[in-house]
Amino acid sequence: MKIVAISASQIPSSVANSIQAMKAVHALAQLGHEVTLIVPSHENRSAEWDKLSQLYGLTTRFNIEYIAAPSRRLFFLTAVRSARAFKPDLLYVWPVQSAVLGLLHGFPVIMEVHDLPSGRIGPFWYRYFRDMRGQKRIGVITRALQGALDEQFGKFLKPEDVVLAPNGVELERFADLPDPKAARRLLGLTEAQTVACTGHLYAGRGVELFLKVAARMSDVQFLWAGGKPEDVEKWRTAAKDLPNVNFAGFVPNQQLPLYQAAADILLMPYSQIIAISSGTGNSAKISSPLKMFEYLATGRAILSSDLPVFREVLNENNAAFCPPDDSNAWQGALRGLLDNPSRRIALGAQARKDAENYSWTARAKRILEGFVEKS
Repeated sequence: MKIVAISASQIPSSVANSIQAMKAVHALAQLGHEVTLIVPSHENRSAEWDKLSQLYGLTTRFNIEYIAAPSRRLFFLTAVRSARAFKPDLLYVWPVQSAVLGLLHGFPVIMEVHDLPSGRIGPFWYRYFRDMRGQKRIGVITRALQGALDEQFGKFLKPEDVVLAPNGVELERFADLPDPKAARRLLGLTEAQTVACTGHLYAGRGVELFLKVAARMSDVQFLWAGGKPEDVEKWRTAAKDLPNVNFAGFVPNQQLPLYQAAADILLMPYSQIIAISSGTGNSAKISSPLKMFEYLATGRAILSSDLPVFREVLNENNAAFCPPDDSNAWQGALRGLLDNPSRRIALGAQARKDAENYSWTARAKRILEGFVEKS
């Protein structure tokens, strides 16, 4: 099938929405579809597949078209017009504006939904999409988000055209990982027991908690891989008196599994308010973090903030939980897990088993299932 995907994300970029879009499109290509991704042009754009594959951890090539537009609003229209030249069987989009315009052009449309619409215009576009005729489907990343959409807009679409589609992981990239000690040696880390977190250092990601607990557990190595250079420098300065803390900085997605494998325990220390990449908003009630699925696939014990939305994927058999922002509870839970290797091994084994349900390709199949036949 010929699929044109439209995303407003910057490519290349290290932010989560860019990584998620590339992973989702990559999965469509892995299924054998002929895929073109249309994204906004920008000064740092790159069509060099070797660089993109390393940054995003990709193996199956697909086409990327950079479209210049005078404004973000005009990009949504320009992208749909450009899609017509490819004569696609399906438009697979993230911006609701492109979903609406795609339906107006007569395309079957699948739209991924990761957040509630905001502002004055956002809800208008969603209602327009809801009420339009045409073949359409949405994929929502959490049940919590689906419930919030239903509450705000009524039943958004027919049940068969709303697919629960949590984010995913490329399982093959996490096969045959070294054990924690071997991974630490490969990365040049100390041999001390290690707890790790990967991802950006935005507000609400738990870096303050991370440092508080590290200050009380000097015998344990605290590793954080990821973050923008300015954020990494800020927190390295904050941790200058903590020799057991290592902010490794940005790590290309291709190399990330090794850093996650170096941990005895992987951390999700989110606060009750989780800012998005812009530094604003709160995704704590509807979030589906990419790292959660990577952690499962790594096969290590996971210690997570006990936010209801995370329990859509995590449970008492594949993770341990702590109240958000409670440093005493986190210290106690970490010490308990570090002193109980059999418990860590059991949690990690179940996590790896549960990861099998969350491959990117299985997700793509689920989103497409039954929709393609109707087109």
